Amino acid sequence: MTSTPPRAPDELSASTTGADGGPRFRTLDEFSLADLEAVRLLLRGGSVLDWHRLNFTHETEILEFLRAQELWVHEAADLARIESVKGEAIAYLRRNFEFPVPKPVAQASLPELVRMASGRGHRQLCACTILKVMHIIHHLEGRELLFTLPVSDQEVFRLVEEKIYRVVGGMLASGQPVLEFIGGRKNKDSLYTKLMSKQETIAAQIYDKLRFRIVTRHRDDVWPVLSYLMRTVFPFNYAIPGQATNTIFHFRSYCEGIPPLRALLTGLQVDLAHEDSLTTIENRFTAPSYQVIHFVVDVPIRVPREIIEHAPPSAWSLGQVIFVLAEFQLVDRSAEAANELGEASHSAYKARQKAAVARRLKLGGDPRQQPTSAASATERRQRLPTPPPPPGRRRS
Repeated sequence: MTSTPPRAPDELSASTTGADGGPRFRTLDEFSLADLEAVRLLLRGGSVLDWHRLNFTHETEILEFLRAQELWVHEAADLARIESVKGEAIAYLRRNFEFPVPKPVAQASLPELVRMASGRGHRQLCACTILKVMHIIHHLEGRELLFTLPVSDQEVFRLVEEKIYRVVGGMLASGQPVLEFIGGRKNKDSLYTKLMSKQETIAAQIYDKLRFRIVTRHRDDVWPVLSYLMRTVFPFNYAIPGQATNTIFHFRSYCEGIPPLRALLTGLQVDLAHEDSLTTIENRFTAPSYQVIHFVVDVPIRVPREIIEHAPPSAWSLGQVIFVLAEFQLVDRSAEAANELGEASHSAYKARQKAAVARRLKLGGDPRQQPTSAASATERRQRLPTPPPPPGRRRS
């Protein structure tokens, strides 16, 4: 089934200031506290449920945030959907916690709730709590909608790719600091090898069937590109907790070296001790010297109306937004060059991974107990030779 990807209505586009109709690209000097909080959450693989407030200060920021959710707050169907989710969230809080909700908060629109959650006082606490529950309900029902749609994985993947290619293509066309962009679907051999290299040989554990890689011109371009993507492709609240790797930035020291960011540090809501060190690379086949920003997000996708109309009637109350897991990697040009040398290179990575899989298939044993150092990897290749992998840059 083919379809035309939906576009946001003019009411939302008018709130943005970018030349291409999207949000304006912001440099580090232009970062707001909301920008810094979002980047920090993504880098450390945190959860928005651990926040106690939002930090939007301008109406444009709020509308950009809602637009990134694929919620069109000027559309009647979306307004009804939002009210339904809000009502269920308030009912849940009252049923389970006897949570008092002031009438002005209960009657607030979604933009008003976000504005309240960025304010002060009791209404701020109530609004923030309601938004957290709404986030969970909307996410669960979006997943349920995906499972009921009469579309294949390939069609869903195409919708994701169209959205991301459209945004990144606009970034390239407008001269934003993106040097290289690579996107695609993991091939079947890579999926087989990855599953057999893990102890958890369950397909549901594969997060990177869709993966996208961006190389920026300079190190200081990485955070602005992340911020732009979170305002156009995947809002920060759909980053998958615990699925992030950051081997490039020491968050606190990096911020302290840039005066506009240093001035924002005191406003952060989670203790800076969380960023005392870089994230550990959990993939045991990756060399310790490998530099990357890696994370997994559930990308919100607005499903075309013609697909919704072919879904069972039970799906019609679930809205028009589904969520699709995708892996993103960001590096700057100098880190990318370093990653192509020695044990950090993709060819060395694939050789270590294939050697471990070959050993497991032939001899058995727990793959977690197999040695992974460069020296032991070489020894395994000598004992159990495997053909060299094709050249490439992405980790599989």
